[in-house]
Amino acid sequence: MRRERDELGEVLLPDEALYGIQSYRAAENFALDFRPVNPRLVAAMITVKKAAALTYRKLSGGAGAGTGAGGVLGEAEKYDAIAAACDRLLAGEAAENFITGALQGGAGTSLNMNVNEVIANLALVILGRAPGSYGVIHPLDDVNRGQSTNDVYPTALRIAAVALLRELSEACARLQEALQRKESEFESVKKLGRTELMDAVPITLGEEFGAFAQAIGRDRWRLYKAEERLRQINLGGTAVGVSGNAGRRYRYAVVEELRALTGMGLAAAEYPMDITQNCDVFVEVSGLLKALAVNLIKIANDLRLMNSGPRGGIGEISLPALQRGSTIMPGKVNPVIPEMVIQAAIRVEANDYAVTAAASRGEFELNSFTPLIADAILESLGLLCRAVPLFRSKCVEGIAARRERALALLEDSLAFAASYIPLLGYDEVARLIGEEGGDPARLRRALEERAAPLRGAPPGNRLQT
Repeated sequence: MRRERDELGEVLLPDEALYGIQSYRAAENFALDFRPVNPRLVAAMITVKKAAALTYRKLSGGAGAGTGAGGVLGEAEKYDAIAAACDRLLAGEAAENFITGALQGGAGTSLNMNVNEVIANLALVILGRAPGSYGVIHPLDDVNRGQSTNDVYPTALRIAAVALLRELSEACARLQEALQRKESEFESVKKLGRTELMDAVPITLGEEFGAFAQAIGRDRWRLYKAEERLRQINLGGTAVGVSGNAGRRYRYAVVEELRALTGMGLAAAEYPMDITQNCDVFVEVSGLLKALAVNLIKIANDLRLMNSGPRGGIGEISLPALQRGSTIMPGKVNPVIPEMVIQAAIRVEANDYAVTAAASRGEFELNSFTPLIADAILESLGLLCRAVPLFRSKCVEGIAARRERALALLEDSLAFAASYIPLLGYDEVARLIGEEGGDPARLRRALEERAAPLRGAPPGNRLQT
């Protein structure tokens, strides 16, 4: 065991542990048994640390490379080791050392400390030193140099969110295309349109899927455009956005380095204090995720209803059969993918409230509740990134039309009656429906008898609506 000390006292840690005393305290203090920090946020924060290390390596100009008197590392060797540690962590090594919970006080300081300590100790191991040898590489003085949780954490969250937004936008594009293919496939399938779950007017199944495609197309475009706001970062702004302990050369260079590492069009914020204290952009993105969730629920539920039965329900389409639906009713197959999608989407709606509530509770120069914002928005993005492709591949692409059933329901309805209103007027059509007792064949004959003399007559001689 090794001993680490801070101003609050001393703790014993396993010799091989790459986390340090601050990570240990955080794990004990926030022991909610909820879940760990989202791995994508951890990876994004490590990327930020790598960008900082590479920046300081370049700013050093190679001066001081190698180990000097007393075993003190030169700048170049120190930051080479830190960057190498970041690479190994990004490759998945030592993930068990990120021990802080997703929900933590301190605006994410504990996660930043956990990342700092793990990087520092892995860099020490790379150099052949023992973890905890902070006189050689220090978690704060070296790994966290020129940084604060308050610029590192929001920057990392934006990077993680942009990556997932791109993935989700592409998934929506593919779902939209699948729905459009069904629009073409089903363009000749006549069916009954319904409003408020009641018989309305004739439509085609293709038209219904075309409307689904339009909704997902809007979601795709909205999510694609949302990235613009997330690309503004406050890295270099440190504690409150005024660059208290970050040099000017570093501030400009680190954003360039991070842009190169991520492949994202990141830009230094014109007013870093704004991004440090205000989280409204995450509310905006979460709202767009909620909009997608709402559309997914609507589409998935419509598919469940059209698939219902198949004999005792609507039964106009058949969803792919994926698994047994009952432990007591043989032959029953449930619409499990739409049900899963609806549940995932409801969770996204709930997360949107969490993001909204947390963002509204920031005070003055910082929002203390960014860990909840991060956990909720990244969970929503992750759920949708997985749910949308599953919805497409396991449900939409395998949908088949039950043409005969759809036509039978249409012909057994009174939906055709609305087409007689221009000739006979609304009240006359309604009167005939009542007189014929709702029988489609009798009503059609009655409407034809009344309409035949009026066809071809001047508009003024027709019955008025």
